[in-house]
Amino acid sequence: MTKTALGSHPFLLGFEQLERLVERTAKSGNDGYPPYNIEQSGEQSYRITLAVAGFAEADLNITVEDRQLVIRGRQDDDSGDRLFLYRGIAARQFQRSFVLADGVEVCGATMEHGLLHVDLNRAVPETVVQTIQINRG
Repeated sequence: MTKTALGSHPFLLGFEQLERLVERTAKSGNDGYPPYNIEQSGEQSYRITLAVAGFAEADLNITVEDRQLVIRGRQDDDSGDRLFLYRGIAARQFQRSFVLADGVEVCGATMEHGLLHVDLNRAVPETVVQTIQINRG
């Protein structure tokens, strides 16, 4: 039995990029830090919430790169002259990526109580009906 790739199915014309998106997402290698939630906040809106306790707004960077939402966090190690008897809260950096579908746009981000909220909206596409003329050969 031959295995066909998702983008090569005869009914999915022009969806080759979907397979590349799935591969790119699988390779992102997110290690589970920081934990996050994705919720649907309306019919066409979503919210991604990341637990970023210990990070200030200046430590976080949010970008959209090639239909991919990328959230990066970097803390400076300010341990300097402090002596830790036990250090369970490490200053560590992270990068968390989310692939965005066509028509999904980031509309804002807020920080409250150690949670970073990123709000997304999906534009409602117009229904287009097009009549194709048949030419004589």
